[in-house]
Amino acid sequence: MAPKTKKVLGLSGLSRITGLGGCCLSGVVTKGGTHTEKKKKISKMERLRLLQEEEEKKLKEEEEARLKAEQEAAEKFHKQQIEKLKWEALIEKDQQRRTEELEELYLLESCFAEAEKWKKELRVLSKWKHYIECDGTPDPCIAQEINTFISLLKEKRNEDMNAVMKASKLILSLIEKLELTLLDTPMHELTDEQVAQYQGSILELQELLQFKFDEATEALLKEASSLVDTDSGNMEKTIKGEDITLYVWANLKKNPKYRRIKFGDSQVGFEIPKALASNDIAFRIFHTNYDHLSPLPVIPRPEKPKFVEITTEETSEEETPEDIEITQAAPEEATEEHKVETPLVPELEIKTEESLITIKKSTSLMKEEAEVKKEESDISSLKSESVLSGLMTTIPEKSVLYTVTETIDDEDVIDLKGFTPLGGIYYLNILHLPPQCKQAKSWTIVELISGGLKTFAYPPDTRDDFSELENPYQPIEISIELNRNVVFFEKPMVARWESEGKVWRTDGFIGLSYDMQERTVTFSLEAVYPITLIQDNHIHMPYESWELRPVDLNEAVLNITTTFTDIDIQIKDNQCMLAAVELGDEYELSHLLGKWMTITSLIIAMKNTGLNIFPSECSHTYVAVNNKNPFIEVGCYRQMALVASVFAFSWSKWNKISGPEKIVFKASEVKKKYVKDDEWSHYMFNGERAQKLKITELSEEFSEELEDDSEFHSTLYHMIKDFTSETGMEKIQTTNHLFIDSVCKLLHSTRVLTYS
Repeated sequence: MAPKTKKVLGLSGLSRITGLGGCCLSGVVTKGGTHTEKKKKISKMERLRLLQEEEEKKLKEEEEARLKAEQEAAEKFHKQQIEKLKWEALIEKDQQRRTEELEELYLLESCFAEAEKWKKELRVLSKWKHYIECDGTPDPCIAQEINTFISLLKEKRNEDMNAVMKASKLILSLIEKLELTLLDTPMHELTDEQVAQYQGSILELQELLQFKFDEATEALLKEASSLVDTDSGNMEKTIKGEDITLYVWANLKKNPKYRRIKFGDSQVGFEIPKALASNDIAFRIFHTNYDHLSPLPVIPRPEKPKFVEITTEETSEEETPEDIEITQAAPEEATEEHKVETPLVPELEIKTEESLITIKKSTSLMKEEAEVKKEESDISSLKSESVLSGLMTTIPEKSVLYTVTETIDDEDVIDLKGFTPLGGIYYLNILHLPPQCKQAKSWTIVELISGGLKTFAYPPDTRDDFSELENPYQPIEISIELNRNVVFFEKPMVARWESEGKVWRTDGFIGLSYDMQERTVTFSLEAVYPITLIQDNHIHMPYESWELRPVDLNEAVLNITTTFTDIDIQIKDNQCMLAAVELGDEYELSHLLGKWMTITSLIIAMKNTGLNIFPSECSHTYVAVNNKNPFIEVGCYRQMALVASVFAFSWSKWNKISGPEKIVFKASEVKKKYVKDDEWSHYMFNGERAQKLKITELSEEFSEELEDDSEFHSTLYHMIKDFTSETGMEKIQTTNHLFIDSVCKLLHSTRVLTYS
C-alpha cells in the first residue's frame, strides 16, 4: 500500500477555500511544517448591529451635547438675567442717590469759588500795598501812572550803561506785572479797553527799553577811545546783566589784521569782511533773555456775561408755540432781560472764564427728575452741565479748543503756534562810530551830532557795478553761544527777524554749523538781523506717563515722563515749584529749580527754559492727541483735585482705547510713601457715572466689567470715597481750598488725560 502524502495548498487553493463557510484558512509553509491562524469574519448582521450601536452612541452623545448646551445657555441666560437685574439695581440705586451726591459735590466744589475770591482779594490787596508803600514805582495797570513814568524816563538823557541796566530791571518787572495781570485775571473781569490798554503799555515799555539801551550804547561808543584794548587798539567791551548781555566792538584803528573778534572767555564773536575793516564802525551783539520782537499773543475775548434764569412755571397762555420753539432753538441768545422758560428744569450756575451764570439747585425738582424718567429727555441738553455742576472754570469752549490753525504757505516762515524762540534774542547791529572825545589841554572836545545812534548800512543800498568775483561785500560770520540756563533737547533751528512782515524766517543763512558740545552756533549772513534759536513747542508731547502723588496734607507731586526727560512739579498750598528734572551737568537751572512761585509764573519760567509740557488750545493739530470730551476731562481734574491729599492718580494704557466719552486712569489711596504695582485700581468716568473696573494693566483686552462688590456713583468723588479709609476722609475734609485749586489748575495746564 502506497504511503499517504500530504497536500500543500497553494495560494490558489487557499483562495477557493476562503469563500467556504465564511471562514478563512491561511496556510503558512515553514521549514519545520505549517502554522495556521484562524480568524472569524464579521457577519452582515453583526456589522449592522455594530453600526446601529455606533449610531445610537452618536445620537446619545449629540443629545447629551444638546442638553448640555441648553443647560449652559439656560445658565448663561440665568446669569445674564441676574447680572441684568443686578445692573438695573445698581443703576436704580445710583439714580436714587444721584441728587444727594450732586448736591454734595456742588458744595465741595465751592472751594474753587472761594479760591477765586481769595485771588481777587489778593489782587486788590496788592494794589493797596503798592499804593501805601509810595516807593515811586508806577502801577502799570493805571494808564496815567505808566504814561508819566515813560515820559519821565525818556526825558533822562545821556545815561550810562549802569544806570540803564538798573532801569531795565524796573521796566522788565512792569512788563511782567502786566503780562501776569492779563494771564491771571479772569476774562470776565477785564474789559476790552483794559486789555487794549495793558497790551499797549507792554509795547510802549518794550520800545522804551530798546530806546534806553541804544542811548547807553551811543554814550559808550563816544568814550571808545578811552576804553581801547592795548593789543588791538580797538575797543572790546562786554557788559553782563541779569537778563541782558551787551557785546560792543569799536573799529578805532581800522586795521584789516583785526577782523576776527572773540569777546573774552565766551564763544560769542564775529568776523567782518575787508570792506568793513577800513570804516568807522562799531559792531554790537545785544543778547536779551526775553523776546520783545515776536507779536503779542492774541487773548480771546469772551462774549458779555449771559445770565439765564430757568424757571419751572408752565408756559403762559399768551406765549405762542412759535415763541417757545425759537427760545429752545437758540438759548444762547438769552440775556438778563430775556428769560427762557422750560418745565421741570433745575436752575444751574456755570462759572466759566467766558461767562458767569447763577446756579440755584432745587432739591425737590432734582428728586422729581430722578423719579420721572420720561422728563429726562426734556433736559438732555443740560446733562453735562448738571453732572459737572459748575465745573467749567478753567476750560474754554470746545470750539475754541479745537480751532484749526492758520496755514502758512511760506515754508521759511516760522509758525509761532508750533514753534517758539528759545534762549532770547541776539540783536546784531553795525553802527556808525560817533566822533570821539579829543583832549585839548584841560578841555575835552566832543563833536555833537543829532539823530542818536545811526545804523551803518551793509551792504550799501547803492552798490558799485562789481562782478561776483570782485564783490567786496562778503557775508559776515557770526558765532553765538547757547545759554546754559536753557535746555535744547534737539538741535535748534536758527531764524532771523524780518521787520517788514514781522515774522521769523529760516532762510538767508550761509554755512550754518552747530557744536552742541561747546554749545555754539556759527553762520554767515549777507546782512545783519536780529537772530534767535527756535525749538518745537511740542517736543515733549505726548507724554509717556504721568503720576500725581500726595506727599502730605496740602502737598503733592506731579511727575510727567516724556521722551527726553522726567519732570517733578511739587504743589504746596497755592504755590508750585520745579522739584526735579533729569538733565546733564552742562545745564544751570538754579533760577528755576527749587523756587516756589505761582502756577502762572512757573508755566512761563518752564516754557522759557525749554521744559514746555503745557499744551495750547491748538496743540492738538501738532500732536497725536488722545481725544477726550473737554467737559468730562475738566470735571475729572476737579474731582481728582478734591482727593489729591490722600489719593494717587496715574496713567493707564486703557485710556487710549476707551473712547472720547470715557476716561480711564489708575488710583490708589497712599498710606505709605509710594504705591505698589498691585495696589493700583482702575476707574472709569464718563461725566455722568463713575465706576471701578475689574481689569488691570496686564489684562489682555479692555473691559468695563465692574470690580466685585463695587457700585456706580454719579460722581468720581463718591466713587473714590467708597474705597477711602477714615483717616483718609479726615484729610480730604481738612484739605485747603487753595491747594485743591492749584492741583486742578496744574492738571488742566498739562492736560495729562489727553496728552499721554
